[in-house]
Amino acid sequence: MTAKRSVTIQYNAPVTLSFALLSLLALALGRLTDGWTTQNLFCVYRAPLTDFLTYPRFFLHVLGSSDFAALSANIVIMLVVGPTAEERFGSRRVLLAILVTALVTGLVLWFLFPGAALMGASGVVFMLIVLASFAGARGGVIPLTLVLVLVLYLGSEIVQAVTGQAGLQQLTHIAGGVVGMVFGFATSRRGR
Repeated sequence: MTAKRSVTIQYNAPVTLSFALLSLLALALGRLTDGWTTQNLFCVYRAPLTDFLTYPRFFLHVLGSSDFAALSANIVIMLVVGPTAEERFGSRRVLLAILVTALVTGLVLWFLFPGAALMGASGVVFMLIVLASFAGARGGVIPLTLVLVLVLYLGSEIVQAVTGQAGLQQLTHIAGGVVGMVFGFATSRRGR
């Protein structure tokens, strides 16, 4: 007689999964409010510092998306690399890295692009890609995958910035990659 095995679904990467669910909720709220929440909560732009919502927007803009296609493009990559980063560095550190990335990219927009608006998780995605590449870095050994990620992903963004072709999107990718690199190096040196 064979014993039946039960299958359990595990909430294995709480920060990554919660981010994905919150992003989906932000998109749904945007639809339900005819774009009000998207514009006023989940999108960062140069607003007066006297506007109370300016401050939460520095963090919440990473949850915003213009449509489901934009959301799913970022979330699919996050769901691939996020669990690796959380497993290696811990959920708290990944959450902190996401918050720092959100703040840095929000401030880049606020200071350097006064007439623009920004929403979406592409800076966070770049941060997670770089951070997950550090997963194999131990004892002074730098994985070739990390080097390739830095060259291919960040290198192309930096080339665009140097040649004057960079816009807000490239700068948010660079900012996210730099945050991922800083967290990766700092955490890899200290150990888990």
